[in-house]
Amino acid sequence: MQFQVPQFIEIEDKIFGPFTLKQFIYAAGGAGISFVIYEFVPFIVAIPIILCILAFSWALGWYKPNGKPFINMMESAFKYFFTSKLYIWKKVDRRPEVGKAKTAGEAAAAEAEAAKKYAGIMVPKISDSRLKDLAWSLDIKESMYSDKSQK
Repeated sequence: MQFQVPQFIEIEDKIFGPFTLKQFIYAAGGAGISFVIYEFVPFIVAIPIILCILAFSWALGWYKPNGKPFINMMESAFKYFFTSKLYIWKKVDRRPEVGKAKTAGEAAAAEAEAAKKYAGIMVPKISDSRLKDLAWSLDIKESMYSDKSQK
C-alpha cells in the first residue's frame, strides 16, 4: 500500500488572485489606513506618513529576511525591547600575582599567596539582591574560605 506524501507544505495558497490571504490583508489594511490619513490630514503632511505605512505593509506581506516572514522579525524585536534581560559575564582574575605564573606549580603558589594577601579584606554587603550576594559569595568568599583551610 502506497501513501502520497504531501509536498510544498510551506507554500501558502493563493486565494485572492496572485496574493495569499495574509498578503491581501496586509495590503488592504495598509491601503485603508493610507486612505483615512489622506482624507483627514493635510496633503503635505500625509504623503510621508502614507509612504511609511505603505512600505511597512509591503514589508509585512512580501519581505522575507533570511527566508522568514517580516512579522517574525517584528515580534522578536518587540520581545527584545519589552522584556527584562539578564546579563551574565565571565569574571577575569585581575590579581597580578596570579596572572604572571607560567607553570601549574607557580600558578598554585601564586594563587595561595594572593588568597592570603586578599583574605583579610572585609567583604561588604553589596546589595539586597540575592543573585548578587550569591555571585559575590561564589567569587570572593570561596577563596577566603579555601585560604583558611590551607593554614
